[in-house]
Amino acid sequence: MRKVNNSIAVGKRKEAVARAYIKPAKESGKGIIRINGVPATIIEPELARMKIQELVFVMEEPKLFDYNIEVFVQGGGIMGQVDAARTSIARVVVKFLKNKTLAAKLKQYDRSLLSGDSRRVEPKKYGGRKARKRFQKSFR
Repeated sequence: MRKVNNSIAVGKRKEAVARAYIKPAKESGKGIIRINGVPATIIEPELARMKIQELVFVMEEPKLFDYNIEVFVQGGGIMGQVDAARTSIARVVVKFLKNKTLAAKLKQYDRSLLSGDSRRVEPKKYGGRKARKRFQKSFR
């Protein structure tokens, strides 16, 4: 039985769930990050693209260019999906490379990259339009 050189990691943010897979690239030095089949270098809007590129810049791991990272995201909005993708990419790289200094660097930069962001939308309550907003009263 041959050894398979790929890992899987999951990242979540709000309602978005991302699964990242890392596999050896066919050509050395040509590692590509794809999110739902789209290369990370052409993702729109620009802020989303910058968030993914920022993560790669912070990791600055030369071994990454020998591996392709495929991310599948579903649910949530655009920025929730990007944050979930960032978390899953960071987790899969740390898991695959087994590099504790990289994990420490990522935690120092942004703690939610590896541990996730536990914030969720507060549910709406009765007596108002939103979670905290109340209907106005007039006594005159």
